[in-house]
Amino acid sequence: MPNKVKRRIHTCECVDCQLHPYGQIAKRHQAINRVLVELNERNRRRFVGVLANQQGWGGTSQLTEVTGLSRTTIARGRREIEKSNKNLPSKIRRSGAGRLRVEKNNLEY
Repeated sequence: MPNKVKRRIHTCECVDCQLHPYGQIAKRHQAINRVLVELNERNRRRFVGVLANQQGWGGTSQLTEVTGLSRTTIARGRREIEKSNKNLPSKIRRSGAGRLRVEKNNLEY
């Protein structure tokens, strides 16, 4: 079984966390980022999508700053939440995503 790569916990860059690093808002943002480290790509998108939906207007922008995820990633998570779970594939990434195998990339061998 392959070893799980441990992701680095993102440091929130919002003004509240910079001014009051031990405040309630900073603790909430740290908790969100600690959860995100443990999730895979799809679940990370969905989790942040749910949070953005809960916050309403401006939620995507705020979570971009808090989590370090791009706006398009958060928007994709929102769309995935709105869709039914029946049609989602079992794979996290689409087929063909990622790097080519070394064997396919180097045909000289």
